[in-house]
Amino acid sequence: MTSNHLSDNTLRSLSKGVTTPGYDRDKVALGIVHLGVGAFHRAHQAVYVDDCLGAGETGWGIVGVSLRSADTRDALSPQDGLYTLAVRSSRGEQLRVIGSIGSMLVAPEDAGAVLAALADPRTRIVTLTITEKAYLRAPGGGLDSAHPDIVSDLARPELPRTAHGFLAEALRRRRAAGVAPFTVLCCDNLPANGATLHRLMIEFATLRDADLARHIADEVAFPSSMVDRIVPATTDADRARIAVELGVQDAWPVMTEPFRQWVIEDHFPAGRPAWEKFGVTMVEDVRPYEEMKLRLLNGSHSAIAYLGLLSGHATVDRAFADPAIRQFVDALWAEAISTLPEDAGLDTSYTEALAERFSNPALAHRTAQIANDGSQKLPQRIIASAIDCLEAGDEMVHLTLVVAAWIAACAARGSTLPESHFTDPLDTALTTLLRQHLPATETVAAVFDLAGFAGDHAERQTLIELAAVHLVHLRRGGPTLAFAALGIGSEEA
Repeated sequence: MTSNHLSDNTLRSLSKGVTTPGYDRDKVALGIVHLGVGAFHRAHQAVYVDDCLGAGETGWGIVGVSLRSADTRDALSPQDGLYTLAVRSSRGEQLRVIGSIGSMLVAPEDAGAVLAALADPRTRIVTLTITEKAYLRAPGGGLDSAHPDIVSDLARPELPRTAHGFLAEALRRRRAAGVAPFTVLCCDNLPANGATLHRLMIEFATLRDADLARHIADEVAFPSSMVDRIVPATTDADRARIAVELGVQDAWPVMTEPFRQWVIEDHFPAGRPAWEKFGVTMVEDVRPYEEMKLRLLNGSHSAIAYLGLLSGHATVDRAFADPAIRQFVDALWAEAISTLPEDAGLDTSYTEALAERFSNPALAHRTAQIANDGSQKLPQRIIASAIDCLEAGDEMVHLTLVVAAWIAACAARGSTLPESHFTDPLDTALTTLLRQHLPATETVAAVFDLAGFAGDHAERQTLIELAAVHLVHLRRGGPTLAFAALGIGSEEA
């Protein structure tokens, strides 16, 4: 790497005002393996670990693992794992170089190296941000045991492809060597994410070895956590701007907002960093925080994404500035809030803070980025709230518009939206279905079947009928007619 690029050798030459690691990186030892080194991990968990390293806890360095693409490794390894975190708001931009990722591995290139890092006795925590779809759940929520990658991992456990396969084989090797298991910390937007991953791992291990399954069930900790920080995709314009501000090139800086939150269930038999010193909330039960975030932030984010795309808005701040969408989100929040447990700790400041975050023009968070993987996200973000409303006998019409908007946005790709503007694991089947142009009720029912929405719940048919009414409006007159049917005006502010 030449001297005009970010690296350990160029840290001292960076522009004044750039914050750099305040510790000797050569003295940092492995403590955490992270599966799924994307932008979110680098803007969130890696930053909290960087804080701890700076406070002298040098036994918690991160080995980052990409389960699919080599892109992040190829960008960061020549930079000694360093990258720039750009915290952006309407008040300006602050740059900080993060040094907590010591090395990077790419699983498809060297599964053995990944297993060696996981089995290393120094590894005490394994964190994951692999996105909802990578947990390979069947429509009913259990493990998709027929998935080709799961089948492969069961047949060739020494060459895993999935997170399930890597975790199971590493835990087997540690047990055989007399090494205590690591703690598995899920950081993805799954309901009860630690318990969910634990259940999936037991299902996977049971198919492989009953004794290993018992070990995972009884001896391995899977605390749940809730993560929150908005991290838009990095653009070439971002790279160019950051290079000017740094004084050197950074192949993959990360953009984010000032706000960050991490709530973790405090169950770490093998030890953990003192994250609480840097703003992490350690709790006995993460569920109230998780439900509040999933249903209010993530749920409204999905609504803004699909309604924003259908309304021609490319970014969250532009969509949220649309008076009709803003009015709709306020009503959506009211419905979702009614489903939250009393111990969620919710007050008006939470949605006020969300409104401020969504209005941040400096982030340019693209609606198409949020729109990805709707079939995996909507069950916990929208469907769960809608079912709770119906069970409680509460009025509910806004939540089901989000489902209809997702269907309409999927159908719009290749016509009013670009062909691959956003993607979904069910795209092949969805595209075939939506091209049939079935009546709205039949379309929604078929989508519910395909995605497993609401399962066999008693309120499933009611949800289908409510979403179908919205889909009729969206097909006839777009969001304007759908909003008008809810009594929401669409005049310009």
